[in-house]
Amino acid sequence: MEAALYLIPVTLGDTPLSNVLPQYNSEIISGIRHFIVEDVRSARRFLRKADPQFDIDGSQFYELNKHTSPADVAGYLKPLLSGLPMGVISEAGCPAVADPGADVVAIAQRKGLKVVPLVGPSSIILSVMASGFNGQSFAFNGYLPIKPDERAKKLRQLEQRIYNEDQTQLFIETPYRNGKMLEDILGNCRPQTKLCVAANLTCPDEYVRTMSVKEWKGKLPDLSKIPCIFLLFK
Repeated sequence: MEAALYLIPVTLGDTPLSNVLPQYNSEIISGIRHFIVEDVRSARRFLRKADPQFDIDGSQFYELNKHTSPADVAGYLKPLLSGLPMGVISEAGCPAVADPGADVVAIAQRKGLKVVPLVGPSSIILSVMASGFNGQSFAFNGYLPIKPDERAKKLRQLEQRIYNEDQTQLFIETPYRNGKMLEDILGNCRPQTKLCVAANLTCPDEYVRTMSVKEWKGKLPDLSKIPCIFLLFK
């Protein structure tokens, strides 16, 4: 197997692997024993789901999150530098997209190491596809400020970009604050601005709906504790 840094997508929720991941991914996984992961426990569960016979105990896991030091991240690539394939696994979706895995990929690129992205679900791309918004120009903004005044200001800035630049704006929130996010959008954006809410993508209870801010009022769904992406457009 070729020595490379393989970016291994996982499911976005409790979804059968066969629904969203090609068999080729499992074949690649079977040849890797060194993994850089966001969370060791969830990575181990995913590997067992991908291959019930996978040698978990014979594998090495390197944890990569916001607490990992840059020095540790750089050291994680030693197996790859010695000619062994490595995998990167995040908590959900595609590694290195709104994910700490981007740090180790950047180091691999600087060192001239081969990086191979594998096919899998991206909530960002899926939500744009299903929204009916501009898919040629869009921006993912991650988390918005928590403080009410700063959040209101940011929402108005993003809304202005959709009208000035014809660009779809995407952002997320911690699941237990989804309800407050919806209220803030409705309270700060223009009535005609369109809002798409995409929740639990690829899961059995997937929810994707696009309406104007005015149309959303009085019809807000209960999205507490559910992973969501919010999209704004004109």
